[in-house]
Amino acid sequence: MNVRQPAVAGAFYPGDKEKLRGMIAGFLAETAVSDPILPKAIIAPHAGYIYSGSIAAAAYAHLRGQAGVIRRVVLLGPAHRVFVRGLTASSADAFVTPLGEVLVDRTAVQSILDLPQVQLRDDAHALEHSLEVHLPFLQTLLDDFAIVPLAVGDVAPAEVSQVLERLWGGPETLILISSDLSHFLDYETARQLDRQTAQAINQFRPEKIGRDQACGRIPIQGLLNAAKSRHLRVDLVDLRSSGDTAGSRDRVVGYGAWVFHPPGGSEPPGGYAN
Repeated sequence: MNVRQPAVAGAFYPGDKEKLRGMIAGFLAETAVSDPILPKAIIAPHAGYIYSGSIAAAAYAHLRGQAGVIRRVVLLGPAHRVFVRGLTASSADAFVTPLGEVLVDRTAVQSILDLPQVQLRDDAHALEHSLEVHLPFLQTLLDDFAIVPLAVGDVAPAEVSQVLERLWGGPETLILISSDLSHFLDYETARQLDRQTAQAINQFRPEKIGRDQACGRIPIQGLLNAAKSRHLRVDLVDLRSSGDTAGSRDRVVGYGAWVFHPPGGSEPPGGYAN
Protein backbone atom coordinates (compact mmCIF):
# COMPACT_ATOMS: atom_id res chain seq x y z
CA MET A 1 0.00 0.00 0.00
CA ASN A 2 1.22 3.49 -0.91
CA VAL A 3 0.91 5.51 2.30
CA ARG A 4 1.44 9.21 2.93
CA GLN A 5 3.14 9.56 6.31
CA PRO A 6 2.32 12.45 8.69
CA ALA A 7 4.46 15.53 8.24
CA VAL A 8 3.42 17.72 11.17
CA ALA A 9 2.50 15.27 13.94
CA GLY A 10 4.35 16.39 17.05
CA ALA A 11 4.47 19.96 15.75
CA PHE A 12 1.03 21.21 14.71
CA TYR A 13 -0.71 18.63 16.90
CA PRO A 14 0.41 15.95 19.40
CA GLY A 15 2.29 13.00 17.96
CA ASP A 16 1.17 10.81 20.85
CA LYS A 17 -2.15 9.07 20.16
CA GLU A 18 -3.63 9.48 23.63
CA LYS A 19 -2.57 13.11 23.97
CA LEU A 20 -4.06 13.83 20.56
CA ARG A 21 -7.34 12.17 21.48
CA GLY A 22 -7.48 14.09 24.73
CA MET A 23 -6.80 17.44 23.08
CA ILE A 24 -9.51 16.94 20.44
CA ALA A 25 -11.99 15.74 23.07
CA GLY A 26 -11.26 18.87 25.08
CA PHE A 27 -11.90 21.14 22.11
CA LEU A 28 -15.15 19.39 21.25
CA ALA A 29 -16.32 19.45 24.89
CA GLU A 30 -16.16 23.25 24.78
CA THR A 31 -18.57 23.41 21.84
CA ALA A 32 -22.26 22.67 22.25
CA VAL A 33 -24.53 22.32 19.22
CA SER A 34 -28.24 22.07 19.84
CA ASP A 35 -30.06 19.87 17.34
CA PRO A 36 -27.16 19.45 14.88
CA ILE A 37 -28.12 19.17 11.22
CA LEU A 38 -26.04 17.21 8.73
CA PRO A 39 -23.75 19.76 7.06
CA LYS A 40 -22.86 19.61 3.39
CA ALA A 41 -19.67 21.63 3.74
CA ILE A 42 -17.52 23.29 6.35
CA ILE A 43 -14.68 25.80 6.36
CA ALA A 44 -12.16 25.38 9.16
CA PRO A 45 -8.62 26.62 9.94
CA HIS A 46 -5.40 24.64 9.72
CA ALA A 47 -2.92 26.17 12.17
CA GLY A 48 -1.35 24.46 15.15
CA TYR A 49 -4.04 23.10 17.44
CA ILE A 50 -3.13 25.38 20.35
CA TYR A 51 -3.90 28.33 18.09
CA SER A 52 -6.85 27.23 15.97
CA GLY A 53 -8.07 23.89 17.29
CA SER A 54 -10.92 25.36 19.29
CA ILE A 55 -12.13 27.35 16.29
CA ALA A 56 -12.00 24.27 14.05
CA ALA A 57 -13.93 22.33 16.70
CA ALA A 58 -16.80 24.82 16.44
CA ALA A 59 -17.37 23.53 12.90
CA TYR A 60 -16.53 19.90 13.60
CA ALA A 61 -19.02 19.73 16.47
CA HIS A 62 -21.73 19.77 13.80
CA LEU A 63 -20.57 16.31 12.69
CA ARG A 64 -21.63 14.73 15.97
CA GLY A 65 -24.11 11.95 15.30
CA GLN A 66 -23.24 11.82 11.59
CA ALA A 67 -20.66 9.03 11.76
CA GLY A 68 -23.01 6.59 10.05
CA VAL A 69 -23.93 8.98 7.24
CA ILE A 70 -20.74 10.63 5.99
CA ARG A 71 -18.61 8.17 4.04
CA ARG A 72 -16.44 10.50 1.99
CA VAL A 73 -14.73 13.83 2.71
CA VAL A 74 -13.59 16.00 -0.20
CA LEU A 75 -10.75 17.94 1.42
CA LEU A 76 -9.30 21.04 -0.24
CA GLY A 77 -6.56 23.24 1.18
CA PRO A 78 -3.94 25.65 -0.13
CA ALA A 79 -0.54 24.33 -1.17
CA HIS A 80 2.05 26.02 1.06
CA ARG A 81 5.24 24.10 0.31
CA VAL A 82 5.51 23.87 -3.46
CA PHE A 83 4.13 25.86 -6.36
CA VAL A 84 1.04 24.20 -7.74
CA ARG A 85 -0.84 25.00 -10.91
CA GLY A 86 -4.41 23.79 -10.66
CA LEU A 87 -5.45 21.19 -8.09
CA THR A 88 -3.22 18.28 -7.19
CA ALA A 89 -4.41 14.89 -6.05
CA SER A 90 -2.27 12.30 -4.30
CA SER A 91 -1.40 8.82 -5.55
CA ALA A 92 -1.43 7.54 -1.96
CA ASP A 93 -3.85 4.82 -0.94
CA ALA A 94 -4.02 6.19 2.60
CA PHE A 95 -2.92 9.12 4.76
CA VAL A 96 -1.58 8.27 8.22
CA THR A 97 -1.93 10.13 11.52
CA PRO A 98 -1.22 8.98 15.08
CA LEU A 99 -4.85 7.80 15.16
CA GLY A 100 -4.34 5.40 12.25
CA GLU A 101 -4.86 5.28 8.49
CA VAL A 102 -7.41 7.22 6.48
CA LEU A 103 -8.12 5.62 3.12
CA VAL A 104 -8.10 7.70 -0.05
CA ASP A 105 -11.09 7.25 -2.33
CA ARG A 106 -9.10 6.23 -5.40
CA THR A 107 -12.25 5.87 -7.52
CA ALA A 108 -13.22 9.46 -6.79
CA VAL A 109 -9.70 10.68 -7.53
CA GLN A 110 -9.73 8.84 -10.83
CA SER A 111 -13.08 10.42 -11.71
CA ILE A 112 -11.58 13.94 -11.82
CA LEU A 113 -8.21 13.28 -13.44
CA ASP A 114 -9.66 13.93 -16.89
CA LEU A 115 -10.20 17.57 -15.91
CA PRO A 116 -7.34 19.72 -17.23
CA GLN A 117 -6.93 21.57 -13.91
CA VAL A 118 -6.37 18.35 -11.92
CA GLN A 119 -3.10 16.43 -11.77
CA LEU A 120 -1.31 13.89 -9.57
CA ARG A 121 1.64 15.33 -7.63
CA ASP A 122 2.78 13.64 -4.46
CA ASP A 123 5.39 16.32 -3.75
CA ALA A 124 2.55 18.80 -3.15
CA HIS A 125 1.21 16.54 -0.39
CA ALA A 126 4.37 15.22 1.23
CA LEU A 127 4.93 18.13 3.63
CA GLU A 128 1.58 19.92 3.37
CA HIS A 129 -0.13 20.66 6.69
CA SER A 130 -3.35 22.28 5.46
CA LEU A 131 -4.97 18.91 4.81
CA GLU A 132 -3.25 16.76 7.41
CA VAL A 133 -4.33 18.72 10.50
CA HIS A 134 -7.99 18.03 9.76
CA LEU A 135 -7.67 14.27 9.65
CA PRO A 136 -7.55 13.62 13.43
CA PHE A 137 -10.80 15.57 13.89
CA LEU A 138 -12.43 13.51 11.16
CA GLN A 139 -11.06 10.27 12.60
CA THR A 140 -12.51 11.20 15.98
CA LEU A 141 -16.01 12.00 14.72
CA LEU A 142 -16.52 9.68 11.74
CA ASP A 143 -16.31 5.92 11.34
CA ASP A 144 -15.86 4.27 7.96
CA PHE A 145 -14.89 7.10 5.61
CA ALA A 146 -12.42 7.91 2.86
CA ILE A 147 -10.94 11.20 1.70
CA VAL A 148 -10.31 12.96 -1.59
CA PRO A 149 -7.30 15.15 -0.68
CA LEU A 150 -6.66 18.06 -3.05
CA ALA A 151 -3.94 20.68 -2.66
CA VAL A 152 -5.02 23.87 -4.42
CA GLY A 153 -2.67 26.30 -6.10
CA ASP A 154 -2.87 28.74 -9.01
CA VAL A 155 -6.33 28.04 -10.43
CA ALA A 156 -9.54 29.93 -11.13
CA PRO A 157 -12.32 29.59 -8.56
CA ALA A 158 -14.64 28.41 -11.35
CA GLU A 159 -12.28 25.49 -11.99
CA VAL A 160 -12.46 24.58 -8.29
CA SER A 161 -16.25 24.75 -8.50
CA GLN A 162 -16.16 22.36 -11.45
CA VAL A 163 -14.24 19.81 -9.39
CA LEU A 164 -16.61 20.20 -6.46
CA GLU A 165 -19.63 19.74 -8.70
CA ARG A 166 -18.10 16.52 -10.07
CA LEU A 167 -17.62 15.19 -6.51
CA TRP A 168 -20.69 16.75 -4.87
CA GLY A 169 -22.60 13.54 -4.26
CA GLY A 170 -25.34 13.31 -1.66
CA PRO A 171 -25.42 13.30 2.15
CA GLU A 172 -22.64 10.71 2.20
CA THR A 173 -20.19 13.36 0.95
CA LEU A 174 -18.84 16.21 3.08
CA ILE A 175 -16.85 19.04 1.52
CA LEU A 176 -14.16 20.48 3.77
CA ILE A 177 -12.29 23.66 2.91
CA SER A 178 -9.13 24.33 4.90
CA SER A 179 -8.15 27.98 5.35
CA ASP A 180 -6.82 30.47 7.82
CA LEU A 181 -7.76 34.13 7.41
CA SER A 182 -5.54 37.24 7.78
CA HIS A 183 -1.86 36.75 8.52
CA PHE A 184 0.53 38.64 10.79
CA LEU A 185 -1.42 41.84 11.35
CA ASP A 186 -1.97 43.52 14.69
CA TYR A 187 -4.99 42.28 16.63
CA GLU A 188 -7.45 45.08 15.81
CA THR A 189 -6.49 45.35 12.14
CA ALA A 190 -6.84 41.59 11.77
CA ARG A 191 -10.21 41.58 13.50
CA GLN A 192 -11.57 44.23 11.13
CA LEU A 193 -10.26 42.47 8.02
CA ASP A 194 -11.53 39.08 9.19
CA ARG A 195 -14.97 40.57 9.77
CA GLN A 196 -14.97 41.74 6.15
CA THR A 197 -14.03 38.23 5.02
CA ALA A 198 -16.75 36.74 7.19
CA GLN A 199 -19.31 39.10 5.71
CA ALA A 200 -18.25 38.11 2.17
CA ILE A 201 -18.64 34.43 3.00
CA ASN A 202 -21.94 34.94 4.79
CA GLN A 203 -23.30 36.83 1.78
CA PHE A 204 -21.91 34.39 -0.83
CA ARG A 205 -19.75 37.10 -2.40
CA PRO A 206 -16.48 35.36 -3.31
CA GLU A 207 -15.27 38.35 -5.31
CA LYS A 208 -15.02 40.33 -2.06
CA ILE A 209 -12.32 38.05 -0.63
CA GLY A 210 -8.91 39.51 -1.42
CA ARG A 211 -5.59 37.76 -1.72
CA ASP A 212 -4.48 38.80 1.78
CA GLN A 213 -7.73 37.83 3.49
CA ALA A 214 -7.47 34.03 3.41
CA CYS A 215 -4.70 31.65 2.38
CA GLY A 216 -7.42 29.28 1.18
CA ARG A 217 -9.15 32.07 -0.72
CA ILE A 218 -9.43 30.16 -4.01
CA PRO A 219 -11.01 26.97 -2.61
CA ILE A 220 -13.31 29.13 -0.47
CA GLN A 221 -14.40 31.05 -3.57
CA GLY A 222 -14.93 27.81 -5.45
CA LEU A 223 -17.11 26.48 -2.66
CA LEU A 224 -19.12 29.70 -2.45
CA ASN A 225 -19.88 29.56 -6.17
CA ALA A 226 -21.04 25.95 -5.95
CA ALA A 227 -22.94 26.47 -2.70
CA LYS A 228 -24.77 29.51 -4.05
CA SER A 229 -25.85 27.67 -7.19
CA ARG A 230 -27.27 24.90 -4.99
CA HIS A 231 -28.98 27.37 -2.62
CA LEU A 232 -27.11 26.27 0.48
CA ARG A 233 -27.31 28.38 3.61
CA VAL A 234 -24.28 29.23 5.70
CA ASP A 235 -23.71 29.80 9.41
CA LEU A 236 -20.64 31.47 10.89
CA VAL A 237 -19.88 29.48 14.06
CA ASP A 238 -16.62 31.07 15.23
CA LEU A 239 -14.38 33.99 14.31
CA ARG A 240 -11.25 34.61 16.37
CA SER A 241 -7.48 34.89 16.03
CA SER A 242 -4.31 33.58 17.61
CA GLY A 243 -4.48 36.69 19.80
CA ASP A 244 -7.58 35.16 21.42
CA THR A 245 -6.10 31.70 21.92
CA ALA A 246 -2.38 31.21 22.43
CA GLY A 247 -0.44 34.03 20.79
CA SER A 248 0.51 37.64 21.32
CA ARG A 249 -1.60 40.42 19.87
CA ASP A 250 1.22 42.10 17.97
CA ARG A 251 1.15 39.72 14.99
CA VAL A 252 -1.87 37.47 14.81
CA VAL A 253 -3.38 34.99 12.38
CA GLY A 254 -7.14 35.04 11.91
CA TYR A 255 -9.35 31.96 12.00
CA GLY A 256 -12.97 31.36 11.11
CA ALA A 257 -15.33 28.40 11.00
CA TRP A 258 -18.44 28.08 8.85
CA VAL A 259 -21.02 25.37 8.34
CA PHE A 260 -23.06 25.05 5.13
CA HIS A 261 -26.43 23.29 5.06
CA PRO A 262 -28.74 22.42 2.18
CA PRO A 263 -32.04 24.33 2.16
CA GLY A 264 -34.40 22.59 4.51
CA GLY A 265 -31.52 21.05 6.45
CA SER A 266 -30.83 17.85 4.54
CA GLU A 267 -30.13 16.58 1.05
CA PRO A 268 -32.05 13.90 -0.77
CA PRO A 269 -30.19 10.62 -1.09
CA GLY A 270 -27.68 10.67 -3.92
CA GLY A 271 -24.62 8.96 -5.33
CA TYR A 272 -21.07 10.15 -5.49
CA ALA A 273 -21.40 11.78 -8.90
CA ASN A 274 -24.49 13.92 -8.55
